[in-house]
Amino acid sequence: MTYRFLGVTGCPTGIAHTFMAAEALEKTAAEKGVSIKVETHGQRGTENQFTAQEIKDAEVIIIAADKNVDIDRFHGKKVINVSVSKGIKNPEELIDRAISGNVAVYKGSGETTQSNGDSNQESASIWHQLYVHLMNGVSHMLPLVVAGGVMIAVSFMFGIYSADPESSQYNVIAEQMNTIGGLAMGLMVPVLSAYIAQSIGNRPGLIIGFIVGMIADTNGTGFLGGIVGGFLAGGLVLLLMKALKNLPKSLDGLKAIFLIPVLGIFIGGFAMWYLSVPMEAINQGMMDFLSSFQDSNPILLGLIVGIMSAFDMGGPVNKAAYVTGTALLAQGNFLFMAGVSAACIVPPLATGFSVLFARRSYNQAEASAGYVNFLLGSTHITEGAIPFAAKRPFTIIPIIMVGSSIAAMLTYMFKVEVPAPHGGFIVLPVVTHAFLWVLAILIGAVISGFLMALEQKRHQRKSNPEQAAAPVQQETPAPREQGELLETNQIYLQQKLHSKEEVLAFIADKAAALNIATDAEKAASGLQKREAEGSTGMENGIAIPHVKSEVIQQAKLMVVQLTEGIDWPAMDGKPTDFVISILVPDGSSNEHLDILSALSRKLMNQDCINQLKASQSEAEIKELLLGGVKK
Repeated sequence: MTYRFLGVTGCPTGIAHTFMAAEALEKTAAEKGVSIKVETHGQRGTENQFTAQEIKDAEVIIIAADKNVDIDRFHGKKVINVSVSKGIKNPEELIDRAISGNVAVYKGSGETTQSNGDSNQESASIWHQLYVHLMNGVSHMLPLVVAGGVMIAVSFMFGIYSADPESSQYNVIAEQMNTIGGLAMGLMVPVLSAYIAQSIGNRPGLIIGFIVGMIADTNGTGFLGGIVGGFLAGGLVLLLMKALKNLPKSLDGLKAIFLIPVLGIFIGGFAMWYLSVPMEAINQGMMDFLSSFQDSNPILLGLIVGIMSAFDMGGPVNKAAYVTGTALLAQGNFLFMAGVSAACIVPPLATGFSVLFARRSYNQAEASAGYVNFLLGSTHITEGAIPFAAKRPFTIIPIIMVGSSIAAMLTYMFKVEVPAPHGGFIVLPVVTHAFLWVLAILIGAVISGFLMALEQKRHQRKSNPEQAAAPVQQETPAPREQGELLETNQIYLQQKLHSKEEVLAFIADKAAALNIATDAEKAASGLQKREAEGSTGMENGIAIPHVKSEVIQQAKLMVVQLTEGIDWPAMDGKPTDFVISILVPDGSSNEHLDILSALSRKLMNQDCINQLKASQSEAEIKELLLGGVKK
């Protein structure tokens, strides 16, 4: 069959939004009388994949994805490239634009031709692509920051100098933990750079990105240098591929394993080296500048120290303030380091408070990282804030600067003295005016955290506007035969449960009572483990927790209707009051994903959602989920 349009959908975590975007595009195309085939990129990989002939015959390709897809196969085709939320919220706009034909032609290597009257849309697409590349690096970097930071933090609990063999505090376990954590943290910048480059230039970008990132890290340019290096390496790969595209086909193997890596490392390595080496002179200049301000107005000094400490959080600007502080410690000046330490502790604490203030606006991974940052910040590990800052540096970093500056100003005004160069709150016993120092830090962190929470909510509203109502369509076939997947005794109405944990435990207990699960505790643990990977909260108060486990006897649905909404992180930030849980035996060949994709498509229908929530009958809910939408 020949399709007029092709669609590609994908989201970075889970699969619900992947299939919701696919359903929205398919429904809208059907309404407008045009044919479309949608390829989905979810947890099961690529499904409904296009053939070369289908790509050749299609007029326009619509990509609605927040993850990397193989876009180079669309060379020479008209391509619309937007976020997955646009596919869910604005499918009519995308289909209308495709029908008009006023779409840029993708030329390969990240380039598109200009499209008349559509500069804003193309500009948005470029920024979206840059965001996707950046997030690919951040998502791979985040586990290293968390794991390495926690190891270092725990090692300090043995003593500030417990990792130093020359110290009386030396402890061999602490030294090993500190070393392991340091190695993990040392990979942060190279991994960030490598996976940004990989997102742009595929596997060759990964290789060059690692080397460029190592140079950035070795020469002390910090995570900002890693971001620059990643985009530099990725762009260099695209240029090299373009420059070498006319080589004979027989040299393709040589090009992939020799020419591009060697030329890329040579050009990118030297470029990054000469970009980062001057930082040493700049650092020395900043240190001299800071030293000259140590006897000046405490507000002015605090402002400068706060801005520098929060600017790159462990990078060269931060290090200039920190090294100046340690140099002055050697001269007996303990006042300057107190402000630097306060300003360095604030950023990770601010991210933790931001998660507390705006929990529903963060996904599960971000929330977990924010909570961990309370530990990292308390031990003076500023880098914990980097994944948050890296997502939107032009808005988050200035917000963090505000809190760091306030903390430093108050520290200097309180005349706090800190004789230790590191350790965070662990060094409180040797801090003069320790209570005032902690108070200054908390004030700065809470202010920045509150501002970050407001910014996160604003960003979420902008990225995920409330879902438009979808029209009623023909009946959606049940994922499995009625009576086999869901019975009325698996539906629980008007339950008074007060948290996500209570709901999951309730589902597990009921599953065990109905002999759906052989072990309630393990079933609950499996549901919790899935939630830790990413929230299953959707829009409009719906959550779809699921588990695949050996304790599940057969694939079943469990439905819980709540008397009041509870906090279950969702894209629209609304509380959850209707839960559809999917329980699938281990070894059932992705059966739960088949069920989940079918439910995700069904839940695109606003009438179905409204009827589910309003229903007071188990039989009616069963019919709504396994049959068609009641008209």
